Amino acid sequence: MGTHNDSSSSAPSRPVRIGLIGVGAVMDYHHVPAIRLDPRCELAAICDQNEKLLQQRQEEWQAPRAISDADALCRDPEVDAVVIATPNHTHRPIALAAVRAGKHVLCEKPLGLNAAEVREMYRAAEAAGVVHMTAFTYRFAPAMRYLRHLLRSGALGEPRHFRSQRFLDWPETSWGWRQYRATAGAGDLYDMTIHRIDFAIDLLGPLKAVCGAVARFAPRDRTADGRACPPSEVDDWSALIGEFDCGATGVWEGTTLAKGYHRNGFGHEWAEVNGSEGSAVYRLHDPNRLLLGKTGKDLAPVDVPERFLKPQGSPRDPSAGEPATVFRYDIVWEFVSAIVEHRQAVPSFLDGLRAQIVADAVLESYADRRWVQVPREPNPAGEA
Repeated sequence: MGTHNDSSSSAPSRPVRIGLIGVGAVMDYHHVPAIRLDPRCELAAICDQNEKLLQQRQEEWQAPRAISDADALCRDPEVDAVVIATPNHTHRPIALAAVRAGKHVLCEKPLGLNAAEVREMYRAAEAAGVVHMTAFTYRFAPAMRYLRHLLRSGALGEPRHFRSQRFLDWPETSWGWRQYRATAGAGDLYDMTIHRIDFAIDLLGPLKAVCGAVARFAPRDRTADGRACPPSEVDDWSALIGEFDCGATGVWEGTTLAKGYHRNGFGHEWAEVNGSEGSAVYRLHDPNRLLLGKTGKDLAPVDVPERFLKPQGSPRDPSAGEPATVFRYDIVWEFVSAIVEHRQAVPSFLDGLRAQIVADAVLESYADRRWVQVPREPNPAGEA
């Protein structure tokens, strides 16, 4: 992997040249600031079908090249790696084009419209020997990193319950492509809850069975400026109950229609683990602190120790910027680190596949009104 680079993460022979496909808010918010922070990489090219936005971003980001053809960017010999932040239905064809061209790939979630698409992406990337990564942002939150450590070290005892709430107060106007099954696959379940499925699996291990439900309350048949549009086909609320292999249980709920949960756009997020020795709570709006509690005590805030505030070697200053924003920059740090260190990134496409399998099982559960056993994905690559 990345044969043009040295094995040291601090001294690649030349910067990893990154192409960005899809230049909307996610790129501007997460990935471009991260590329600017990391001396081991550089922005090489950008791509979007919206010519006006593409020109705007080229000026804003000072991108050397701007093109509207994703396949052409993937074939560009001056690009080593691509970041994909396009509508969900385009992830698979763009990622496969990048893999065929030998490019490393970081892709936004969900990786595809269903597990079959994601499985194809994962197997193609493995066969090509490229770095592949799913942009599961919240794994990089300092409080989540510390919570993982507490579980691994046994500080919370035997895990018994996982609990996740993700409540957003979004307008009830059109989501654009995000509200149609052909382009999004699903709504809140694939957009928001899938993140929480992923980090629950990371914390507690595989899920063996789930039951779930989805619902749509907002018609979203008007754009923000009042124009009529086809109504939404996807969920704006999702929930599931799960049983983990380790014996713990999990409960997830997500909605975009929780009035009064704006929190400067970050919304409400609460992820809790109750163990036999204690409980711990991660909250997005305060990601540099955990709530911790023991029997007979109340949950109380505890600062995340310094070593968990960012990955070792990351150039990010944990004391700078909005805490609920800046931890997201470490996604690109991990992606570039994997490339220059000739290893696989975490979370990989396999992690994206595992979460997608569970999300698909939620839809199956709701359609059939029954519990669904979660299929176990074979792991021919031997990845943990």
